[in-house]
Amino acid sequence: MNFTERIEELLMRVNKPAAYMGGELYSADKNAEEIDLNFGFCFPDTYEIGMSYLGLQIIYHVLNELPGVFCQRLFAPAADMEALMRENDISLFTLEKKQPAAEMDILGFTLQYELSFTNILNMLNLAGIPLRSKDRGETYPVIAAGGNCSFNPEPLADIIDFFMLGDGEEVLAETADIIKEHKKSGGTKAELLKKLAEVEGIYIPSFYEPKYDESGKMIGHKKLYDKAPDRVVKRIVMDMDNVSYPMNPIVPYIEVVHDRSVIELFRGCTRGCRFCQAGMICRPVRQRSRSVVTDFAERQLENTGYDEMSLLSLSTSDYSEIEPLVSELMTICKRREVGLSIPSLRLDSFSYDVLREIQEYRKTGLTFAPEAGTQRLRNIINKSITDEHIYTAAENVIRMGYNNIKLYFMIGLPGERDEDLDGIAEIAKKIVDIKRNIPEFKGRFNVTVSVSNFVPKAQTPFQWAAQDTPQEFDRKHKYLKERIKGIKNVSFQYHGTETSFLEAVFSRGDRRVGEALIRAWELGCRFDGWSEHFKYDKWMQAFEETGVDPAFYSERVRGADEYMPWDIIDCGVTKKYMRSEYEKAMQEVQTPDCRKGCTGCGLKRFVECPEYEMGRNYLLG
Repeated sequence: MNFTERIEELLMRVNKPAAYMGGELYSADKNAEEIDLNFGFCFPDTYEIGMSYLGLQIIYHVLNELPGVFCQRLFAPAADMEALMRENDISLFTLEKKQPAAEMDILGFTLQYELSFTNILNMLNLAGIPLRSKDRGETYPVIAAGGNCSFNPEPLADIIDFFMLGDGEEVLAETADIIKEHKKSGGTKAELLKKLAEVEGIYIPSFYEPKYDESGKMIGHKKLYDKAPDRVVKRIVMDMDNVSYPMNPIVPYIEVVHDRSVIELFRGCTRGCRFCQAGMICRPVRQRSRSVVTDFAERQLENTGYDEMSLLSLSTSDYSEIEPLVSELMTICKRREVGLSIPSLRLDSFSYDVLREIQEYRKTGLTFAPEAGTQRLRNIINKSITDEHIYTAAENVIRMGYNNIKLYFMIGLPGERDEDLDGIAEIAKKIVDIKRNIPEFKGRFNVTVSVSNFVPKAQTPFQWAAQDTPQEFDRKHKYLKERIKGIKNVSFQYHGTETSFLEAVFSRGDRRVGEALIRAWELGCRFDGWSEHFKYDKWMQAFEETGVDPAFYSERVRGADEYMPWDIIDCGVTKKYMRSEYEKAMQEVQTPDCRKGCTGCGLKRFVECPEYEMGRNYLLG
């Protein structure tokens, strides 16, 4: 049997064979003679999760539009498929052509979550590719990465050949051209990396050496190649109307996590929540015009046949024309019998007219994110909503007939006290009381309190803050559970403490944690974000064996002037601004939305960043 036939034989023996088949509607196919560059897009999780990621669809579309470039997909195989692949000596393969991953010219990983890092190692190993870049000779593909986690690239610096920072559409095209030309002309991988170092937004770890002081703190990067940039500035795509976007996204054979049409409204956020990495690294706000959004929606629904459409952004209700846009989209959706989902609604910019439009056709539960239980703590994190916003929003949606409200909170935030946890229980109780005081409301009612653990992220004002110890998180979970358990119609969910601890280690880690990462994978760690696969004891063993103290990265308050491992990356927002935001947080002082006026974050060094008209009537009204 040939390689493809051997793969097909395995598919009869796995749980979800369609996840490995390829050939879906609108998947790409190119003839060998028209391919100059084989690009393997690698998603370090299962097919069902990866095919829910809009970034995959965008990158796939952008690359396959380029002449001579063929982008194929690779996903982390589930445990049953991995076992069969290893047993039958089947290497990691692409979905489109069933080509071994090692035959690609470039493998590009998307970094969306720190707990997927071991899956990157596992995929490389399944492909027969050495884990460390220094061990990969000229015959192996160049290994690239991008995505949110690449804004602290150091934990993967010994594994990834180069990182692409920021918006990918333009830098991907430039990178593909350089690799195509290099492939034609010949030359070494080192020579290729020198060419790529000249591209804005590309960080090449091997061109820098980290320096540490006697206490183990990082004190800088030493350049090993003179032409490498002193700092790598992220790429920003400003014109969202004309940037490439998939009108024919791949339609999976099987149900995936978010099985629907997705339209991206805008990128960036002006709110300035101090814990939020995306809100900092994705600035400035750039939105698509209403006519473009409705055109995209009409064409995607026509091409895919989905029965649900979702709008995507960091704060959907901040779109400048959200009400007329939703009215137009609802007309389209009603005509096609399609449901419209609008996530990321803000309590303080909540448009009840918009919600009424949606619930007339399809009514579901609603999710709000107060984040903190008291106004004092919301001031610290710069979350500009009040108790009045919360209760007014709750009353309005209950009167509309919504019977399930989910509230997201974060615990372990800097400056948190037990009274802030009491405030979470109090908010839930008051919402239940509001429902009881609405006699016309009939039927069952439930409030779900969902709690995640604060993780200090690189490139945020809270990058200096310590994370609570696992013991303190456990205490707070128990404390809050006791406060909530006696409240009728309120349920409680919370995120795992151990995974949050590990996330913090890699969010703020340096190159030394990469050795612990490799050792953890060797001990069997993979799919660490999945509770059924997470092996905390193996992680602790890996840290011990590699001499890495994880608390050094998670529980330590960073000094005001301390050099950060990610300071080599310029996300657009200056470190000076982030530090001022941290200090304002400690003083419980809020910073206004920058649509009211520039707050001096530093983006004006690179792009025009005017006072946005989006939502201006609300903000100034």
